[in-house]
Amino acid sequence: MDPVRIGVIGCADIALRRMLPAMATASGVEVAAVASRDGTKAAEVARAYGCRPVRGYAELLELDDVQAVYVPLPAALHAEWVEAALRAGKHVLAEKPLTTERARTEELMALARARGLVLMENVMFVHHAQHAAVRRLVDSGAIGPLRAFHACFAVPRRPDGDIRHQPELGGGALFDVGVYPLRAALHFLGPDLEVAGAVLTHGPGRQVDTSGAVLLHTRAGVSAQLSFGLEHAYRSGYELWGSEGRIVLDHAFTPPADHHPLVRVERPFGAEELRLAPDDQVANTVSAFVTAVRRGDPTDGDCLCQAVLLDEVRRRARRPK
Repeated sequence: MDPVRIGVIGCADIALRRMLPAMATASGVEVAAVASRDGTKAAEVARAYGCRPVRGYAELLELDDVQAVYVPLPAALHAEWVEAALRAGKHVLAEKPLTTERARTEELMALARARGLVLMENVMFVHHAQHAAVRRLVDSGAIGPLRAFHACFAVPRRPDGDIRHQPELGGGALFDVGVYPLRAALHFLGPDLEVAGAVLTHGPGRQVDTSGAVLLHTRAGVSAQLSFGLEHAYRSGYELWGSEGRIVLDHAFTPPADHHPLVRVERPFGAEELRLAPDDQVANTVSAFVTAVRRGDPTDGDCLCQAVLLDEVRRRARRPK
């Protein structure tokens, strides 16, 4: 079977550090071209992967031998280039969030369906085996009926010029790190989540939110408390709290491929720790995208649910002075 030929639109850090190396070693994938607004940068990256350098994003979309594109641009630019790629007949894997507006997410997903193209948001952690192991524990009744979900993701402060601090590029804690615990809540609690309240805080001198907290609930009364931030000590984890115990997972969202996940299960008669085999969520994501392209799978429904929740969080959020 011929490989899926992918073009990369932009030489962002995540493309260079994680996605391009994964694509270069994945089965069924060929990196066909790399585009940058800087021709020298495109040539440098393309040379490392033995592919075609392209100056300009639109020029890459004109290549007939590119079947799919990966879009790692800043969040505010996703909608424009995802739409352009779909109209050029390309399948799309785009960084999260897919767009910064619910309406645009709906439009793009409808466009992909109408054209029979795959549109996938690059939420890599959901493809890690550790979360399937946690789900099996919950489904088996290990902690009794679920009562609450808590999740957090926060990272240390970035330099002042970082794109995460630029509102015109879709920066801010909610879009950059808040999407992880929000998507985790969807992953475990399902699509009927509603926003009960939210706070988005701007750090001193910042034009974007640098931290936030969200309270969600399901119609059945299961709550979800989410925390996130851009100027914090690093944390990445979640816990599921049931009537008879608790499941805790650290290193939940961006574990390296050689990390051995440790799932802690606490119950009245004691606690146990389950050490899992390492898994590579980046490679798994690339594989999932290629499989979707070959099967012609529909767009990701959780992506739209996430966009709805992000929109509601922004609408409802209090902003302390």
